[in-house]
Amino acid sequence: MSFLARNLVQASARLATVLGTTGQQHRWRRLLHLSRGLSVAQVQKPAPPFHGTAVVNNDFKEIKLDDYKGKYLVLFFYPLDFTFVCPTEIIAFSDRIQEFRALNTEVVGVSVDSHFSHLAWINQPRKAGGLGNLDYPLLADLTKQISADYGVLLEDAGISLRGLFIIDPAGVVRQITINDLPVGRSVDETLRLIKAFQFVEKHGEVCPANWEPNKNAATIKPNPKESREYFEKHGK
Repeated sequence: MSFLARNLVQASARLATVLGTTGQQHRWRRLLHLSRGLSVAQVQKPAPPFHGTAVVNNDFKEIKLDDYKGKYLVLFFYPLDFTFVCPTEIIAFSDRIQEFRALNTEVVGVSVDSHFSHLAWINQPRKAGGLGNLDYPLLADLTKQISADYGVLLEDAGISLRGLFIIDPAGVVRQITINDLPVGRSVDETLRLIKAFQFVEKHGEVCPANWEPNKNAATIKPNPKESREYFEKHGK
């Protein structure tokens, strides 16, 4: 479905929810859901483009996916500003931003709140449940379009699940994690995954379960003959 056709379907669906019968509303809502599903982010596929207003260094700035060409990007969604689990995640990523940048990686947080709400939360002290100084952009998704395009929008609630997307320097989605609302994500695991993808790109070997980026980490040569070295050593 083309961009124009998808927009026409979405506009018709929204109009039907206002003017139509219950049955018509149900059919149009399903069609709207399907039309959105066509653009949902997928591993090995180009990341859906996004643009919007973010809070960067306590100021408002327009950002877009293309700004991160040539870098890895961790794009993570969270439900709402001024909540409970969300600040722990946002602060945890900010406190370790230099580790990400050492890996040629940037981080962007997204929620359905406005950029004004983001700024107010950043200016609230951490001891009061705020974010304090933040070292990466918080992007506003007030229209919910970015959340829908990345497949994390809970339409009935109007908020996003805890989705996290690792996008490589070519703009391709390499990893997707989506948590339900009550449970936060792991910064350590996100860093491990980025290091693993970069290792594979550099060395051509693949990373087994629980691979850790250290000098003695075992990897697998991805062919039937040479992979035996790994299995003979680590098989039980």
